[in-house]
Formats: sequence, structure tokens, C-alpha cells
Amino acid sequence: MILNVPPVKRLIGRLHLPASKSYSIRAFIIAACGGQSSIKHASDSQDALIALKTAQALGASVSLKGDVWHVQARPLKCTSKIFSVGESGTTLRFLLPLLAFFTKQALLRGQGTLVGRPCAHLCRTLRAGGMDIRGTGKQESVPIVFKGGELRGGDLCVDGSLSSQFISALLIALPNLQASSRLVITGRHMVSQDYILMTREILAKAGIVIKGRSQREYVIKGAQKFKGLKNFYVPSDYGLAAFILGACALLPSDVLLQGNLDEGLTQSDGHIVAFLRRMGVVLQKNSRAIKIQGPFDLTGGIFVLKDCPDLVPIMSVLALFARGRTKLVGIYHARAKESDRISDLRKELLKVGARVSETKDSLTITPRASYKSGQLLDPHHDHRLAMAFTVLGLKIGCRVKDIESSYKSYPSFVNDMKSLGALK
Repeated sequence: MILNVPPVKRLIGRLHLPASKSYSIRAFIIAACGGQSSIKHASDSQDALIALKTAQALGASVSLKGDVWHVQARPLKCTSKIFSVGESGTTLRFLLPLLAFFTKQALLRGQGTLVGRPCAHLCRTLRAGGMDIRGTGKQESVPIVFKGGELRGGDLCVDGSLSSQFISALLIALPNLQASSRLVITGRHMVSQDYILMTREILAKAGIVIKGRSQREYVIKGAQKFKGLKNFYVPSDYGLAAFILGACALLPSDVLLQGNLDEGLTQSDGHIVAFLRRMGVVLQKNSRAIKIQGPFDLTGGIFVLKDCPDLVPIMSVLALFARGRTKLVGIYHARAKESDRISDLRKELLKVGARVSETKDSLTITPRASYKSGQLLDPHHDHRLAMAFTVLGLKIGCRVKDIESSYKSYPSFVNDMKSLGALK
């Protein structure tokens, strides 16, 4: 579906922010590993619901009462041999090492943007650890076949230069082993480290102890018992709030965003608050709400997004209207998301007349006085590109192809924008 996005004069109102997709997926998968969990205000995004269905496929009993998901793990009840994970890369990667504990053989299927996304680094580690598992093609993407074998304890190495999800997947799985393990992270660079901390925080709430000797070495004691997540309240998603905040920064606005903004829970995309402030945005924030009244005269600069590649699309749109050049660096791993968030993003921004250049690891945007309106922008089936292009349209007017791709993380995005006075 093509969404027509005319320029809007003003955004005004209040929204309740959607729940964190990343925390919801972790909560559902970890809940399936043991104990009884109560998970409140979980995301209703496509990816989170796939994680919930995966927990059920692993044998968990699941019920919804009000806005609380009750998950009772039953590790010996898994009967699934075929797992369909849709387009959820996080669910896929978290599931791979858990197969050794839940089933003797399995086929993992995916679709859409997940096809071709790499799992080679993780599959190599799992084979070295004793699992007979292999994906399709050089990148070892879906479909992935598990033919048996056991995951052994001891020393394991995984390359952390492409995705932190490989590391999180092993940190979730290794406590199930009888023997203790040492996990060493290899690769020239480590990316998205906040997501590893996020995983460790959820594991700790489930009673699992992970000892970090450094950012590249973890010791995981064997024979640990997952005790479940007792009354876990999923925080609101800063990465999704970023699109609303970005729109408010560019347009006359008076918006209150309400939700669970618990500072005690790590969110990599929480960097958006500091980035916006560096660009000149003034906002009021506490643990329950963010208030913003735009527009603002934005200032460009150099921003390191190594730990928050999901912010690349919205930061690129903001950079179009900032004074001076903006350079987003440390983002090479953004190429392995739902789209190539460097080349695909640049290709679409060129349609509106943007001055944008790319390297393997960066995007550089130099603003213009005006841009072409009415262009049809293709998000390449990437939910974050679709939402970023919508924000751009609110400023200059455009059309966004495949807007339903936003359902992957933010099903109510279009309706929420309408409630603020946009997309009429």
C-alpha cells in the first residue's frame, strides 16, 4: 500500500508509546526456558508476536489476561520440528542454540526480509560446539536445518563484528548446559553492545548469572535454573519514539509521549535523546513521559551509531534539515538489517534531491535549502525506512510505498500520527 504523506502544519496531542520490541522478544524467549513469567505491556508488533509463538512452539503454555502475558515454561513438551519465524531475525538467532535443548532435529523457516540475512558466524560457533546445523548459502541464512548433536560447554568463540544477537543467543542458551562455559567474542569490532547488556538484564531477572570479565569475555556457570520473569513490565521503545520525536523536532509541535521510560533498563536507541539534544532539541523527560515543543534549528555534526544502527534512518532525515554537514559513522552493520540501511537509504534520499554520500561504514548528508516534493519513496520492505520516510513527508510531502512494513515493529504508527494531526 502506498501512503500519501502531505506536509503538515502542526503536530499536537499525546501518545502512549509502544512497548519495546527488543525487550519483548527477549522476555518471551527467556520465559520459555524455565519457570513461570508474567510479562506486562509487551509489544504487539509482528516480530514480538512471532517470538511469543516461538515460545509456544518450544512447549510453553501461554495465556493473556488484560495486558499481561502469562508464560509457563514446559521444556519437555516441545514437539515442534518446523519453526517459522517470519521476518524476525532476533527470534531466529535466539532460537538456533536453544534447539539443542528442546528437540533432536528441526527446520527453521523465514520469509521476506529475513531471507538472506546472515547467521554464518553463529552457525560456525554452534558446529564447533557440537551441533549439526547449517544454513542456506554462504551467509547461512534461512532455511536452516538442525540434524542433531549436543551443545557442549567449555570454551566457545563467536564473531561479534556483525551482530550482537549472536552473542545474546549464546548467553541465553549456555546456562542450560550442565558444564560451565567461557564465551569469547572475536572480530575486529564489536557492535550494538547495549543489546548484550539488555539480554543480561533480562537473564538476571530470570535468576541467571552471567559473569563478564570484559566486553569480550563471559563466564557462564552450568546447570543454572531459569526461575521465570516475575511481573516484568516491558519498557517503552525509544527506537520507535525516535520517529515521533524527530517529526516534532522538524515541525511546529506540542506533544506529550507517555510510557514506561525506566532508566534502570538499558536501551541502545535511548541514544536518540542525547543525539537530539546535541542537534539543539529541547525536551523534558522523566521516567513516565517526554514532552517536546518544536520546531528547532538543528545543527549537524559527527554521530557515532555503532551501538544503535536502528537510528540511522531517522538521523539521516533530521540531517537533511540541520545546519552544516552531518556524518553518521560506525554503521557498516546497518547493511545487514531488513534492508541495506546505507545504500538503500541513500538511493531513496537522492530522489528528493538530497546531497548524500556513503562509504562502507558511513553516511554523509549535506543539507539543501529545499527538496523535491511528491516523490515515491521505497523503504525496501524495511519498517524503519518506511517510518523515517513518513517523517520526511510530513516536512516536504512525499508518498511512501509498502507502509505496512511498519507493522513489523510499530503496528499503530500511522494511526498514532493521525491522532497528532498528520496524514489526514
